[in-house]
Amino acid sequence: MRRALAGLLLLLAVAAGPAAAVTRWGWLGVRIRDLSEQEMDDISKKHGLREGFGALIVDVIKETPADSAGLKSGDLVVAFKDRPVVDTRALQRYVSTSGVGETVTLTVLRAEQGRRSVQVRIAPMPEAVAADRVAAEYGFLLREPEGQPELGGAKPPAGPVSVAVVLPKGRAEAAGLLAGDILVEVDGKPVASLDAVREVLVELPERGPLSLVVRRDRERFAFVIQAAQSP
Repeated sequence: MRRALAGLLLLLAVAAGPAAAVTRWGWLGVRIRDLSEQEMDDISKKHGLREGFGALIVDVIKETPADSAGLKSGDLVVAFKDRPVVDTRALQRYVSTSGVGETVTLTVLRAEQGRRSVQVRIAPMPEAVAADRVAAEYGFLLREPEGQPELGGAKPPAGPVSVAVVLPKGRAEAAGLLAGDILVEVDGKPVASLDAVREVLVELPERGPLSLVVRRDRERFAFVIQAAQSP
């Protein structure tokens, strides 16, 4: 579960397609995770103490910037434009704040091939990915991370949207939101489908407090989730 959540919170993977994209954040099109302590020890011994860190790519989505650049599952990203990538959050921050259309250099360690430089052209983050990421910043997920290997690969079903996961110790949990709550209003706007929820989330002007109205056991509850952290 921890790895699945890490994948969502980082560069939320989405199958390539004609989906709308927002230009606010850059995007690679990969699913990644942090290294375990054992993996860090192994890499330190093999490549030197300074490289006992990084973000491990566990999946590369087809027809995305990462795929076009030749990145592969199993690649360990250790630097972004000569800046060290100490964990997944560092890589997320570097990529999401890069200019859309910018070509950047990633330094990766690849099994049996060692260190190599990879040129990647940053793309705009697709709308569905951006919306799911905004929700995660506020401390909840719109769908289960398990069983969704390529988020955004299929058209979301119409109908009420329930909160799939409330992240432990997050802002949504502190506000009182529960998994299973059905979203009725987001930021004061009625929502009746996953598309509608995502549309509101990506249009939020700033990461200020987020108001939600949910339905729970035939009752309605209103919540205000405090401001999310900046990417």
